[in-house]
Amino acid sequence: MNDGLMNFVLIDNPLIKRDVTLLRDKNTQPEQFRAVVKRISSVLSVEIAKDFELDKIEVDTPLEKTDGFKLKQQVVLVPVLRAGLGMVAGFLGLMPYARVGHIGLQRDEETLLPVEYYYKTPRDIEKAEVILLDPMLATGGSGSEAIKFLKKRGAKNIVFACLVASPEGIKKITEDHPDVIIFGAALDRELNSKGYILPGLGDAGDRTFGTL
Repeated sequence: MNDGLMNFVLIDNPLIKRDVTLLRDKNTQPEQFRAVVKRISSVLSVEIAKDFELDKIEVDTPLEKTDGFKLKQQVVLVPVLRAGLGMVAGFLGLMPYARVGHIGLQRDEETLLPVEYYYKTPRDIEKAEVILLDPMLATGGSGSEAIKFLKKRGAKNIVFACLVASPEGIKKITEDHPDVIIFGAALDRELNSKGYILPGLGDAGDRTFGTL
């Protein structure tokens, strides 16, 4: 991996490759698309949580006391509306106590720059492990702005979770936010002239919610 992609962690797993193929297939219907996004998101949550810190606790089993563990810090999931919503269920399945915030960003189709229209996150975000959820890391403009918004509100520990990333998007996030690690299920070839990922999987929001 070249220096520009050092902050990117590719989840290289046969099951993920199979599921990404289903996402790419234009014939995959919304109900199956949503189910696949949920599965991949669950795997991403496991990979991201490998670096979480734990506190040791004591627990009573039916037979005796033993050592156990609990997460040291709260987890906050922040999907970028609206496509990021499809990833929330997969993360909550393994992080049921996570709180959920939302960031609304839309891309200006002429300038390709992100425009904010909504922001709401839980309090005390500075104490949390914050996971930004956005299926497509394309130009990186929206992702970078979302991270900037989170940092302005005090977030200190942020990771970015996506389904598909472009080299251009990874480099943008890495240049703007070198402290943020990106986790993804696929690294695609490039962006086209309109800023869409190739080969990609189309518009993740439209395909998730059936609004093609």
